[in-house]
Amino acid sequence: MRLTTATAALADGLTVLTGDSSLRSRPQGPLLDAIEQLGGRAESTRANGQAPLVVGGPVDGGTASIPGDVSSQFVTALLMAGAVSDEGITVDLETELKSAPYVDITLEVLEAYGVDAHRVDSAYRVEGGQSYAPEDGEYDVPGDFSSMSYLLAAGALAAPDGLVVAGAQPSAQGDAAIVDILERMGADIDWDRDAGEITVSESALSGVEVSVADTPDLLPTIAVLGAAAGGKTTITDCEHVRYKETDRVSVMADSLTEMGATVVEERDRLTVRGEDTDLRGATLPGRDDHRIIMSLAVAGLVADGETTITEAEDVDVSFPGFFDVLADLGANVSR
Repeated sequence: MRLTTATAALADGLTVLTGDSSLRSRPQGPLLDAIEQLGGRAESTRANGQAPLVVGGPVDGGTASIPGDVSSQFVTALLMAGAVSDEGITVDLETELKSAPYVDITLEVLEAYGVDAHRVDSAYRVEGGQSYAPEDGEYDVPGDFSSMSYLLAAGALAAPDGLVVAGAQPSAQGDAAIVDILERMGADIDWDRDAGEITVSESALSGVEVSVADTPDLLPTIAVLGAAAGGKTTITDCEHVRYKETDRVSVMADSLTEMGATVVEERDRLTVRGEDTDLRGATLPGRDDHRIIMSLAVAGLVADGETTITEAEDVDVSFPGFFDVLADLGANVSR
């Protein structure tokens, strides 16, 4: 929705964007303000900064100021649209950019498509009048480290004979940090970057402190690893993770507590005390959130008894074959 909102501002006339209840709850205000700064029309029909949205253009380009601590997707949207505007777009950041690696991914993809965009101090700039033309007319989509994180966590918790995850060529994706996090926790893990393969085996893990300022999508995975690890795992800089499909900080705290974990939730911090935890199976709501569902399924692999997760079909948002993969790896999965 955010990428399409910025794209719609290039078009002559009005575009209306809406979505399901999850999309209609997500903050869009900073992007709407940016489009208006660029001379376009951008409104929330409910006047609350959320969809449904009405967007009108065309914008020619210019400079827009936005906060950096709500979503990196606002920057991505403006850079992608700005490349084909007349004048190009400069995005000034009013606050520190959270989830910066996602903008690094954007710059990496734009470069692969022949588009020049770059950072200048506390701003990002993309020149206008460009076109999207990848070399030889093709672009190879790299594997998704956010999705890999669940498989790597499953391997570290429940694969005594080892698990190999392919398609892991290095990229700018911030969620590749899951490899370093598992190493810090003591996992037996090896990344063959040339082959694009990560091998991980069941290991005795120890708690760590991890900032998710740049990797918000990893919070559910790290929380599960912390619940199964010895010692204390502290996840910091996580307030922005509350503005995803669900408030993932609160949902993971509630879900892991229901499974028997000792969890302390603060506004910008989540602490999981693995040394006090003996995970047990439970019936848990998926909250229509693909990342919550997959992380809780990983927890279910090492919980005593059976774990049931509702709304499990929502994994289709990012990993449609997730439960099939788990079953193929030997997990006891039924639907």
